[in-house]
Amino acid sequence: QVKLVESGGGSVQAGGSLKLSCKYPETVSYYCMGWFRQTPGREREGLASRDQDGTRNYADSVKGRFTISRDSAENTLFLQMNNLKPEDTARYYCAAHPFVCDADIARDTQFNTWGQGIQVTVSA
Repeated sequence: QVKLVESGGGSVQAGGSLKLSCKYPETVSYYCMGWFRQTPGREREGLASRDQDGTRNYADSVKGRFTISRDSAENTLFLQMNNLKPEDTARYYCAAHPFVCDADIARDTQFNTWGQGIQVTVSA
């Protein structure tokens, strides 16, 4: 079973930073990888995606604060989160699919492989 494994979550004060990591199997090559988050009672929100060619897409809610990157040599996807706000509190998920990313991650329904998620809590 293919697995994506997130790490790097935790608790931080507002204005702080966290860097999430998502380790993926070296035997699998995903073209598009992305980050999502979800809080109880709310729909899952797409945050950022990155094509294998380096094209990046961001949701307006995180543009300028979050940066997605990928280290193919280490089989790891990252999400650098700066200037965190209490409303960023959520469970964060890494996801992937083998096609070109949709430029609007909110419309990209192709993600078919998911991690188990990791909690991020931002206190005021």
